[in-house]
Amino acid sequence: MARRNDGETVTDQEALASVLDAVRDAVPTLRANGAEAEERRWIPEENIQLLDKAGVFRAAVPRAHGGLDLGVADQFKVIAEVARGCPSTGWLTMVWLTSTWCASLYPDRAQQEVFDSGSTRVSIVFAPTGTLAPVDGGYRLNGTWRYNSGVLGADWDLLAAMVERPDGTTEELVALVPVSELEVTDDWHVSAGAATGSCTTTAEDVFVPAHRVVSLEEAMVSATGDRANSGATGRNYGLLGYVLSGVTAAFTGIARGAYELFLERLPGRGITYTDWTDQKLHPLTQIQVATAANRIDAAEGLADLCLEVLQTRADAGEQPTDEEKAVIRGRTAYAAQLAKEAVELLYGASGGSVIRREVALQRFHRDIQGFSLHALVQRDANLEVQGRVLVGMDPGTYFL
Repeated sequence: MARRNDGETVTDQEALASVLDAVRDAVPTLRANGAEAEERRWIPEENIQLLDKAGVFRAAVPRAHGGLDLGVADQFKVIAEVARGCPSTGWLTMVWLTSTWCASLYPDRAQQEVFDSGSTRVSIVFAPTGTLAPVDGGYRLNGTWRYNSGVLGADWDLLAAMVERPDGTTEELVALVPVSELEVTDDWHVSAGAATGSCTTTAEDVFVPAHRVVSLEEAMVSATGDRANSGATGRNYGLLGYVLSGVTAAFTGIARGAYELFLERLPGRGITYTDWTDQKLHPLTQIQVATAANRIDAAEGLADLCLEVLQTRADAGEQPTDEEKAVIRGRTAYAAQLAKEAVELLYGASGGSVIRREVALQRFHRDIQGFSLHALVQRDANLEVQGRVLVGMDPGTYFL
C-alpha cells in the first residue's frame, strides 16, 4: 500500500493511476510551455509544480520515507507520459527519478536526510571529474561537472569523484551533496535539450560526511551496506540497467508525442507543388505513419523485455547477470534508436513549415537528436557490449 499526496492509503496500482491521470491532464500545459522553456533554457516553474502535485517526485522515494516506491515498469510509464508532453521535462523527470532511486543505495542516515519530505529531486553526473580527499569524519570534495541535467531544480546532487588510497590506488566514489553547497554556472547554450538547464556545477572544498559517500563499484550492484532496504525488496535493481530503462522511457515518450503532433497537423494539409490536396490520402504518408508507429511499438517491446529482467531479479533479491546487463545495454540503446528514427521519419514528412519555432514537432525532433548523442545511449557502443556476450565473449567493460 502507498500514500498519495493527500495522505490517503491506496494500492500500488491506484497510486500509479492517480499519478498517470494527473500527468495526462498536464500534458497540454507541458506542450504549451515548450517554446518558453526552450527560450529560458529551463522549464517553467509551472511544469515542476504540476508534476510535484501529481506525485511524480515521490515515485522513486522508498515507502519507508513516505514515497510511492513505484516499480521500474511503473516509473517507465510515468517518465514516458511526461516526455510525451515535453521532451526536456521528460528528460529531467528521468534524471530526477532515477537519481532519487540511486540515493536509496546510501546508508539509512543519508536516506533520512534526502527523503525527509517524501518528495525530492536529485540530479547526477557519472563522469568522475572531481576529487575526494579523506578528512576526519568524511571527505573534502573539489571538482567541476558539466552536463548536470536538472541541477537547477534539484535538492541534492550525486557527483562522481576519484579518491587516492594510502597504497596509491584510486577508487571512484559518488558523493551526495546538497545543491545549496555547490556553485552552478549559467552556461547551458545548446541547440537541443535546451530546457534541461544542464549547467556546469563546481564544488570548492565542500565537506561531505562519510555516510553520504559510496563506492560506484558497490552501487553498481546495489550492494552498499548499512541500509535497511537491502535484500529482496523488489526495488534493488541493477543500477545501470535501471537508469537505462528510464532513458528509454524518455525516448519512447518523446516519439509518442511527436507521432501525436504529426497526426494533429495532418488533416487538410496538401503536398505543395503536386495535385495532392490532402496528404493523408497519399500512400507514402500512410506507409510513413505505419512505419513510425511500428518503430515506437517495437521500442516499447524491447524496453518491456529489459524491465521484466530487472523486476524479476529484484523480486528474487538478485542482480542481473553480467550477460543480462550487457543485453540490457544493447536493447535499451536500440530501442532509443528506433524511437529517434520514428521521429526523424515524421519530421521529414511534415513539409517545410515544420521548421517554424511555433510548431512543437521541430523541438521534439531536435531534442531527441540531442539526447541520442548521450554516451549512455550511443547505439554502436552499446550494441558492441551486447554482441560480445552473444558470441560468447565477456562484455569488455565493467560499466554494466
